[in-house]
Amino acid sequence: MADTPKKNIYDSPFKPTWCPGCGNFSIWLSLKKALNHLGLPPHKVLIVYGIGCSGNMSNTINAYGWHSLHGRAVPTGIGAKLANKDLTVIIAGGDGDGYGEGLSHFIHAIRGNVNVTYLVHNNSVYGLTTGQAAPTASKGYKAKSTPEGIIEEPINPMALALASEATFVARGFSGKADQLVDLMVKGIQHPGFALVDIFQPCVTFNKINTFSYYYERIYSLQDDATYKVNDRQMALAKAFERDKHPIGLFYQNTKRPSYDHELSYLGGRSLLSQGSRERNMKSLFKEFI
Repeated sequence: MADTPKKNIYDSPFKPTWCPGCGNFSIWLSLKKALNHLGLPPHKVLIVYGIGCSGNMSNTINAYGWHSLHGRAVPTGIGAKLANKDLTVIIAGGDGDGYGEGLSHFIHAIRGNVNVTYLVHNNSVYGLTTGQAAPTASKGYKAKSTPEGIIEEPINPMALALASEATFVARGFSGKADQLVDLMVKGIQHPGFALVDIFQPCVTFNKINTFSYYYERIYSLQDDATYKVNDRQMALAKAFERDKHPIGLFYQNTKRPSYDHELSYLGGRSLLSQGSRERNMKSLFKEFI
């Protein structure tokens, strides 16, 4: 990736209050670096935050921000994009927020292929509420909410996204910042719904999925010259690997048009640019009398 300007226009005078050593710091810095690299004006960027530690970024990036309800960051971001398609819309949430409370929104957003980028801070716990098990936690994982260990199988977000026919599926790791920046840039540039799932160790409440744990198990898909990012079956096989954890770009399809591109009433323009007109609602009201 080309060098980015030294002064980052996305810097804010405010700093996050995460625990020292939290993997979220790398995500925060990587997102600002990715946006700066793309040269997007801050007033044309909207970041919608979910509830959880990920939402702690909400006033620490110099761009428009909206703190959504728990599990509702994705539909909020989609609504903003459909109202003003000229905005670059990024959604930042946690694995509990996105794969728990917001799981159905996640799947339907993929179905529609709305042109937004979804960054999921995946640490397998609900960190903000002090460490309950999240949907991505492994079977048997013991936490405050599951003292005898989780009975359910974990959500596999990569396989789920691919099976739902997502057009951009990637996974990064907080401990590999340069690659994470590159994945964010590619996701933002992608003309459709882009998922960037991010392994983000919670140093306070998750003592299993640590930085050391991931360094021992991760490998980059792009290190294999035979890997094809346009082969969904190959990507699915990688998504189901258990002993090792592949990171990088799993799959991309740029041929499928985005939802906002296909909407006939937009006509290639933002709703905000089309103005409004008065409508006579009397005939509509009569139908309900």
